[in-house]
Amino acid sequence: METRKLGKTDLELPILSFGASSLGSEFRSVQLDDVFESVRTALDLGLNFIDTSAYYGRGKSEVLLGIALQDVPRDSYTMCTKLGRYDVDKFDFSAKRVVESVDVSLQRLGTDHLDIILCHDIEFVPLDQIVSETLPALRKIQESGKVRYVGISGYPMKVFREISAQADLDCILSYNQYTLQNTTLADEMVPELKAKGVGVINGGPFAARLLTNAPLPDWHKDPQEVRDAARKAAEHCEKNGVDIAQLALQFSCANPDMTTTVAGSANPNNIRKWAQWLAEPIDEALLADVLKIFEPVKNIGHPEGLPENN
Repeated sequence: METRKLGKTDLELPILSFGASSLGSEFRSVQLDDVFESVRTALDLGLNFIDTSAYYGRGKSEVLLGIALQDVPRDSYTMCTKLGRYDVDKFDFSAKRVVESVDVSLQRLGTDHLDIILCHDIEFVPLDQIVSETLPALRKIQESGKVRYVGISGYPMKVFREISAQADLDCILSYNQYTLQNTTLADEMVPELKAKGVGVINGGPFAARLLTNAPLPDWHKDPQEVRDAARKAAEHCEKNGVDIAQLALQFSCANPDMTTTVAGSANPNNIRKWAQWLAEPIDEALLADVLKIFEPVKNIGHPEGLPENN
């Protein structure tokens, strides 16, 4: 698996990483055998950057990763988890909870350090707390060696712009904003982040199943015109003998400004398929067709979190 350097850090990450949200049964119930085989398969195929959160499965994802990785050499994978979001509507970015959350995550994951810790979905809280309290608390923990690098995650570009202007960040994780349909992250934020040496992690190449042949989940938020364009694009890909998910994954991973793209599954067959897709050349003619289909709805997203953070 090809790797890229993450900003100014010393981390070399694979262009495709393993997202462990599914391990927490965030989207469907999962079998333990599938969970453990998914982790093994990801590591075997070079997806050795693992992204999780205290929020995923309300701790379940971290616990299962800790079990799956207990006999795996710690220097053979890179671990990222998140703090601050603990349930659908439960957020706590206080310095006290930061300290507690890091220790709990370390215990669940069975490790003595986290390679990256991210403030999770910060658009749901006033950003001044992240700058004045949360990040300073994390930098203090960093000095102890429990955490190597610190960053933020979210959906609206405004949160990255505002925080990076006021605080020192090692990296950010943006989701669903560098895809076949939405390249807002590259268009609006990457030049600014690159200039500051902030590493960019791209989550959600399939845009919450929008860029797959699977039915959209009930919680999908993109407007109908985006969904209609995606269905049209998927049908066009199918006529050309290609799964739109393959094109979506290849597109997201191809951009050198995205250090890594995080995709998640508790199905080992999906992970094998993704690695196979990345080993194949992208169909440039088909890509041009699909980007043309998405032109009328390019970069249309949805508000997320507090109105003032959008």
